[in-house]
Amino acid sequence: MTNLAIPDRVLFFPVTPFDDRDRVDEDLLARHVAERVASGPGAVFAACGTGEFHALSLEDYRVAIRAAVTATSGSVPVLGGAGGPLGHALACARIAAEEGADGLLVMPPYLVGAPQEGLVAYVERIARESPLPLIAYHRANAQFTPASVARLIENPRVVGIKDGAGDLAVAQQFVLEAERSGRDVLFFNGLLTAEMTQAAYQAIGVPMYSSAAFAMAPRPAVRFFRALREGDTHTQRELLEGFFRPLVALRDETPGFAVSLVKAGVRLGGIAAGSVRAPLVDPTPEQTARLARILERGEELAA
Repeated sequence: MTNLAIPDRVLFFPVTPFDDRDRVDEDLLARHVAERVASGPGAVFAACGTGEFHALSLEDYRVAIRAAVTATSGSVPVLGGAGGPLGHALACARIAAEEGADGLLVMPPYLVGAPQEGLVAYVERIARESPLPLIAYHRANAQFTPASVARLIENPRVVGIKDGAGDLAVAQQFVLEAERSGRDVLFFNGLLTAEMTQAAYQAIGVPMYSSAAFAMAPRPAVRFFRALREGDTHTQRELLEGFFRPLVALRDETPGFAVSLVKAGVRLGGIAAGSVRAPLVDPTPEQTARLARILERGEELAA
């Protein structure tokens, strides 16, 4: 049986900094990861959605995984993204293992729609390519049925399911399938700004969630996580109304801002992470100023 132990703490999805020649800045990425690891996340998911996986070459990907593994020094698990065209996904799976990652987050295949048999085969093919445990991402054009999840978790390499579709009834069925299997399967809420929906996910047996906000605002993200675990609904409401809700409103103004705003927030925090790569766009100066005010308010509430 392949295992992946992730401590019960907020999950960190770093941005990928680019230098003025549009190369991955390995030193700056290592600094970004090391500084955030000091705030106590349960795992680092490098070169995933927030890290602009869609825009990374294989060499970029190798640099990003290497930087994250080096910066954590084994203190927390590091997982790398793998997805898109099958050949690219397989190469990423190999690179992640070579660079010392602890697991993989398998994202959807490139563009095409596929039947359930094909989606299961895609995940299983990646699992055969690498010795690493993997988490299958249920979202976009890779949405699994409960029967497919039951098949996936028969594979000892598949240790988790991350839900990015937002159908709680289906997610509940995934949890029930895992219970019937007798396996201890990791379940994650992977919706955008997952803090807005995590109370509902936690209620159906999905305790973990992606926190893109942690990359730019670790203190509000950690404070919210603790409030959830402690049942502190007052603090949850304060942070949802004063920080996460305005952040979501700004995010929804422009497609792709789930990534662009986080990178801008990292820059505001003093790390010169560079711009996002096309097809994403950076926020305008006015949007960046609003983001700065939202982050400032988040810090006040976290204190």
